[in-house]
Order: sequence, then C-alpha cells, then structure tokens
Amino acid sequence: MNKNSKIYIAGHKGLVGSAIKRNLEKAGYKNIIGKSSSELDLTDQKSVYEFFEKEKPEYVFLAAAKVGGIMANNTYRADFIFSNLEIQNNVVSAAYKYGVKKLLFLGSSCIYPKMAPQPIKEESLLTGELEYTNEPYAIAKIAGIKLIESYNIQYGTNFLAVMPTNLYGDNDNFDLEKSHVMPAMIRKMILCKYIEDGDYEKAGKNLGLEDADEKVVLDFVSKYGICKKDGKVTIALWGSGKPYREFMHVNDMADACIHVISNVDFSDLSEGMEEIKNTHINIGTGKDCTIKELAELVKETVGFNGDIEFDATKPDGTPRKLLSVDKLHSLGWEHKIELADGIKMAVSWYKDQENKI
Repeated sequence: MNKNSKIYIAGHKGLVGSAIKRNLEKAGYKNIIGKSSSELDLTDQKSVYEFFEKEKPEYVFLAAAKVGGIMANNTYRADFIFSNLEIQNNVVSAAYKYGVKKLLFLGSSCIYPKMAPQPIKEESLLTGELEYTNEPYAIAKIAGIKLIESYNIQYGTNFLAVMPTNLYGDNDNFDLEKSHVMPAMIRKMILCKYIEDGDYEKAGKNLGLEDADEKVVLDFVSKYGICKKDGKVTIALWGSGKPYREFMHVNDMADACIHVISNVDFSDLSEGMEEIKNTHINIGTGKDCTIKELAELVKETVGFNGDIEFDATKPDGTPRKLLSVDKLHSLGWEHKIELADGIKMAVSWYKDQENKI
C-alpha cells in the first residue's frame, strides 16, 4: 500500500475497524473509505456490488461482523451464523469481481476446537469439536477462512485471513447484556465503584436513569449481579473464574493487521504446501490469565474495594484459549501493549466517553 492507495475498511466504526482507521490516518494514509451500516448494508449483495463498482477500492480490511459475548452468541444463534456468512460472502466476492489487490479478513480465535492443545497453532483448525455456545459464529468464521483460501487457489487472488485473540480497547461495546467479558467487567466495576462511593447520580447517569436514587440504581443493577448489603458492594460474575483467556489491546491488533497486509502475500503462507490449508495467521500476545485474575486487575484499576463472587452455575466457555503466535512472530510482528497497561487505557477511554454524555 502507498499513502494514496484507496482503502476500504468494512466496519470502520467498530472496535477493530476504528483502530485500523486511526492507525492508517496516523501513518499518513489519505484515501480511506468507510460506510456505516445505515449507508451500506453488507448483507445486501446488490448494494455491496454497486459500492465496489463505484468506489473500486484497492485494499480491503474486512472487519465488519455481527459480534457479542457468550449470552448473545448462545441466544441469537441463527442471526450470528446467517448475518456473518452474508457479510463475508458479499464482500469477498465483490473484492474478486472488482479487482481488489489485497483483502484482509478478520476472524476469531473461537474457530478452534474447544479442547485444542495449548497454545493453539493454526494447524488445529477443524481437528475437533467447537465450543457449543459460540458454534454458529465460529462456523461462519471458518467458512470465511475457507472462502479466502478457495478464491486464492482458484482465481489467484491475494486475500489473507487473520484470527485475533480476545480484543478490547477504544470503541468497544460496553453494553451490559451483549458485550464481551472485558468491557462488561470494566463497566460493571465502575458502577460498583460509584455505588461504593455513594455517587448514585453518576451511577444513574451511566445507566441512563433520570433522577435515580439509591433504591432505583440498586434495583436496576441487581440483574447484572451487583448488590449492596450491610454497606458492602458485591459483584457476581458469570462462571467459575477458572478459565484462561488471552487479551490484546485493539491498538496492537490494528498495528498487526497493517503489518500483515503491507508485508505478507498469500504465496508466502502457502509456498511448498501439497494441500493448501491453514494459511490464516493467529494474532495475539502469547500470554493469558484466568478470568479471576483479570477481574482482580480491573478491580484494582478502577479502585473498587468490594467483593467479587463467581456464579459457577453459569457457563465458562472454553477452558483455555491461548493462541500460538509463532507464525506471526516469524512474519516480523510482536505485541507492544501489556495487559495491565491496556486495562488502564481502556478504563480511561470509557470514563472519557462517560464525561461526554
């Protein structure tokens, strides 16, 4: 890519897409296209084709997807598989049809078997059973990987696929019901801190409640596992707290994506293969922690002094999901932001957004 290349970021307002956009702009790229979902419905093939025919982007970052946490994935199973298949099928086929030089497809680490050997290498794909709660989403992303490989093999395209670990940071979804573990934990513990400090005005504002008093706030947050008893605030989190998870700040993810699309070709990944497969690239830190350890880190960062409990009757998901980053490192990229620093950045960003309300 050069600084005047026409670059389309699908999902430019989302967690990863917005980070890629910020990173590109900071590096001096001047010809970046982004369309909101209201401007361009990526599930509508006709609209997608018309957009590509008109704009003719040279490079595409496919960061658009329907995403959510365990509860959302398990509840809206049909939506998650159908919408994601539509989005990726339409964008990838349009990229081929209208001559895109290079496309980067973003998947998810949930593509791997639930009991895959740790750390998970790219070769573990399709070697075992998936985690049930996010199986539809995972299958859609696996289809995306195979779509990319198949277009490259049959048509000679130069499309790439990367599989990020759990991401967090600026522009994350902090919805109390539909967000992933990190943003949900940050927001809930910030609420706990407000309640602990007796600042029900801030807590009410955070929740979108007008003129909320202590009773109104406590009644509202009780369904999210937050309670106050004998003056002490307690938060109950889903699961046992024992599963291990790897987390990467989205600024690192964006940097890795731009490194890959700028420096790696499909031929680099498939050279010498008798059967071309598993050409996708894991993107992660190579480090993980338990959910309990994560909760303690967030608690410390927020300054919450109450108790954390774990509800083991709720699903844990996959016991461990640490990505092998050997391939990524061999391609010349390593992460820079450590977890403790990244959590501080995420908490600071969220509080800044709160102050703008």
